[in-house]
Parts: sequence; structure tokens; C-alpha cells
Amino acid sequence: MSIEVKNVFKYYGEQAALNDVSFKINSGEIVGFLGPNGAGKSTMMKIATCFLTKSSGTVKVAGLNVENDSIEIRKKIGYLPEHNPLYLDMYVKEYLEFVAGLYKGRLADGTKFNKRERVTEMINLVGLEKEQNKKIGALSKGYRQRVGLAQAIIHDPEVLILDEPTSGLDPNQLVDIRQLILNIGKTKTVMLSTHIMQEVEAICDRVIIIKDGQLVADDTKAQMQQQGDAKQVIFVEFDKNFSRNQLRQIQGVNSVKNVDGNQWLFSSTEADIRPAISKFAQQNDLLVLTMRIEEKSMEDIFKALTGK
Repeated sequence: MSIEVKNVFKYYGEQAALNDVSFKINSGEIVGFLGPNGAGKSTMMKIATCFLTKSSGTVKVAGLNVENDSIEIRKKIGYLPEHNPLYLDMYVKEYLEFVAGLYKGRLADGTKFNKRERVTEMINLVGLEKEQNKKIGALSKGYRQRVGLAQAIIHDPEVLILDEPTSGLDPNQLVDIRQLILNIGKTKTVMLSTHIMQEVEAICDRVIIIKDGQLVADDTKAQMQQQGDAKQVIFVEFDKNFSRNQLRQIQGVNSVKNVDGNQWLFSSTEADIRPAISKFAQQNDLLVLTMRIEEKSMEDIFKALTGK
């Protein structure tokens, strides 16, 4: 396991920021780490990156224990904190050369690299070519995020921990950075915290959700979308109106909800009720204008699991 968390507690005074949290993340996974503000996301990430100590439990990163091997772990991880701390008086290229120097010219696997060549590679990778000779303080928030991402991956880490990595990016920048994270995730472990549910749907393989310091969900997106009383929800628009009570008689249908006019939502615990709906329409001289499976969005799932 690239990240292994077992029975972790973190207390601030008498308040439990993390309460018996356990999960595992494998190499090559991009995992969304979600929760409301104050749920404990940043605390968990800071413990995994050796910036905070836990109160109890076990945390291993790349097979190393955070208590005993913090220096070695820092060599193997890349970290972009929520409030991206940068030296605003330094130039972009100068700052990245400084960060590269901290790793003493070695990648996470011990391979030597040329500092200037590596910095140029990172600048091109995150799209900072036009900004590389500017002071960081003169950059927009979006470009500062790119600088933060470049410093996190400059040593080619095994594990990448990103806390709100796309905060402040415009729509075009979002597409670029998401694609970059997807490419990185093919060979690395990526733990990603975000409040943008579309981002989770676009790039994450799996989702972990915490609330009030406790883990409330850990599953693939597909499995989460199938959870609940209804195995399937079908949206149907007919060419004319029909009685709700008659629609309830369709085989396999548990409930029917009118959306608007001739538009209906059919819920079922059966595997697939679309053939039954089509057969009913044909028998009752109804024309099906639209029929589609309605999948739960990550936003709906998030609200259901973390709402008050």
C-alpha cells in the first residue's frame, strides 16, 4: 500500500479532529478525499506528510512509518498544501531551482538529475513558460497554484498529496491541471482533496468521505452511485400525459414521480426496467420521446452522506 491509515485519532485539546480513521490507497490510484469544511481532511493530509503528529494509530506512506521514517517519507512524497505557501519575492524559475536544490539533485528513487534541466521540464509541464521570469508575488492565484504543483512533483515522488489543487483556476486552466493529474496518476498514488464534485467525477478512481473526523464512505464512484433504496432510476418523457397510478402498474416499478408535464422518474430495485416501460408504452399507444438512466451525481452523494 502506498498510503495505509489504521485507527488514527488526532485531538486538539479534548476535541477529536480525527476519530478512528482507517483506509488504504494503492499505487496507481487517484483517490478523492472529501468532506465538509472542518471535517479533518487537511489534518489527515498533514499527518500523512509528516507535518503533524497523530495522537494514536498507525500511518504508513510508501511502506514507511510516519513516526520513525519522516525524513525518508518526505523524499518520496509531493505535497501541495491548501494555502499554497510560496516565497513571493522570488522569481518562478529561481524558486523552482531552490526547491530542486533541497532534494540535492536526486529524484525520489535516488536517480540524479540536472537541476536546470529538471526545472525547465517542470515549467513546461505545468504551463509556466510565459511566467517563469516573473516574481511569484506578481502571479494570479491560478498561476501560483501551478508553481505549487511544479514544486510538488519536481523530484518525481511516488506519492502525491494535493489539498485543493485547482483552487482559483479558470475553466481552461482546470482542464489542463486535471489532465496533468490524470497523467501523473497512471504511475503514482494521488490523494486529492477538493470541494469541486465535477473534479472528483472527472479524475478520481475512488472516493473517501469523512465527516466530523469520522470516515463515512470509502468506495468507487460506481458503487456509491448504486447505493440507496433504488437500484435504478429511469427518466422518461412520453408524447402525452398518463395516469400516475397506471404507470405504477409497470412490472418492476417501485415508485413513480412526475417531474414536469409528461416527464416521469421511475424507481426500481430490478436490474433494468426499460424494456417493461417500452412494452407498457406500446400497449397504451404512448410514444417514448426520451428515456435515460439517471445516475446519482457526486454532489448528491456528498450531500446525502455529510448533510446535517
